[in-house]
Amino acid sequence: MNVSRHFPGVLLYLVVVLLLVMSGCEHRGQITSQFYNILLQDGADPWVCKHTDGFYYLTCTNQKNVTVWRSRSLTGLGAGEKKIVWFPSANGPYSKHVWAPELHWINNRWYIYVTAGDGRIETQRIIVLENGNNDPFQGQFKLKGKLQGPISQSWAIDGTVFKLHGVHYFVWSGLAGNDLTRQNLYIARMTDPLTLAESGQLISAPTQKWESSGNRHINEAPQVLIKGDKIHIVYSAGPSWADGYCLGLLTADIDSDLLSKSSWKKRDQPIFQTANGVYGPGHCCFVKSRDRKEDWIIYHAARHSGSGWSRNIRAQCFRLGRNNTPEFGKPVGPNMLIALPSGDPPRIRYEAEEATLANGSRVIKQDSASGGAKVGYINHPDSYVEFAVHTNRSGFHNLEVRFANGSASEKQATHILTVNGSNCGTINYVNTGWNEFSNSWTRLELKQGLNKVRFTKGLNHAEIDCIDVFPVLY
Repeated sequence: MNVSRHFPGVLLYLVVVLLLVMSGCEHRGQITSQFYNILLQDGADPWVCKHTDGFYYLTCTNQKNVTVWRSRSLTGLGAGEKKIVWFPSANGPYSKHVWAPELHWINNRWYIYVTAGDGRIETQRIIVLENGNNDPFQGQFKLKGKLQGPISQSWAIDGTVFKLHGVHYFVWSGLAGNDLTRQNLYIARMTDPLTLAESGQLISAPTQKWESSGNRHINEAPQVLIKGDKIHIVYSAGPSWADGYCLGLLTADIDSDLLSKSSWKKRDQPIFQTANGVYGPGHCCFVKSRDRKEDWIIYHAARHSGSGWSRNIRAQCFRLGRNNTPEFGKPVGPNMLIALPSGDPPRIRYEAEEATLANGSRVIKQDSASGGAKVGYINHPDSYVEFAVHTNRSGFHNLEVRFANGSASEKQATHILTVNGSNCGTINYVNTGWNEFSNSWTRLELKQGLNKVRFTKGLNHAEIDCIDVFPVLY
């Protein structure tokens, strides 16, 4: 394993931890530079950007508000600092269906473009939040109202911004007339971050068979990727609640007239679609690895076949092919380990079957588990799984738990967390179904040396496959 590829500053940390591991028979943690690629166990329409302050920022659809996470490592976002930056009013024109927020740094101010309406689907509009503070976790995001220009009178969702040749453009999904069954992609130049300079120009309509299902014909969630002399728009196609949801591709020359439909060439097959046990991949964004050596796609997918809008957020590396065209390949299966983004810190993985078990908890063989086994039957109030976790310094660490929750009636589950006997609250698990693993995160303060990290039964039932522990980067 090439530790320096990920983060040279943690090399000493790992050496010391390795020595601690070798000194204690109770501990069998393994240093690893691989991970299971679910970044958030619950969420949709992800937007991740890497800012000049060194943070990755994440926001996504949760229907209730606009929340932003941040972390200095891409795979640390799930346990990252988070803040609700905007609550909609209880009633009114932008109080319901809060969808697809995106955070953009434009002209030295932060802007969030987000879709909302009054609860009637035909009222969905793109609204703008503005914050003049350099730090988006400081100051206040103020509602500036609808994005202005002709778009303000039209149904519009999933807006995104990009800049090319000194001009800001806005791309979004809108209706063909007032037909709610047919969504197209439109583009316009921006006068300023709050205003479009013109009416939207049509650049893509759902003309391919795979862009439709039943009477729904959908192009939505456009995302821009500029590589060399090409500009690509990767968009979502088909109904978002179906397993057939997928990604399509438009490509234009960067020096062409981007407002002309004839400049954009559509690939006649999806560029990313259901495969390897990952269903309905869609609504993506793109970001560089911490050292800027790799390109990553962040996307949402259904938690399992038929789960519709119950989705998680995933990530995988991609490469560029001929003519600087992105090649995403197939979604990596949920039980496949992949290499961490280059520059992200390695982690120590602890298998649950090697932990201390008590009061009914027991090991179960499971081929899809990371070590070929998991721990279940954490059924009694005093049932627990306890890990011996070693660190070489005191401070906050990311804790990632690979779990399965098959509780009846699709209920969520929890475990009560204690560290060295002190209560650290609960860790939550969405319902996945038994043997359908996902990841949950929290951030724990650990002391130097040995820490006893215990999971005790909380609400309903969940199984543990393994945990990963890695340092919070500052």
